[in-house]
Amino acid sequence: MVSQLSLHLQAFNNRIKVMNQTNSKELVLSAVDARNIHSDIFELLTQIQALTEIKEQAAAEAVIQVEMDGGNF
Repeated sequence: MVSQLSLHLQAFNNRIKVMNQTNSKELVLSAVDARNIHSDIFELLTQIQALTEIKEQAAAEAVIQVEMDGGNF
């Protein structure tokens, strides 16, 4: 999964790993890094929303409604 992430998110993930391994209390990002990470996260959220809408639409189209009244039985 990590290999599918953008370069900015991979770098962020690596920095978080180092922070955890060294028991650091802070992680400081430059404005450029923060903007790039924000952009990548927003893109991922947009893709998730689009996939969710497609999935919901496919589920709605897959519903088959059958009505039976029993006729003259």
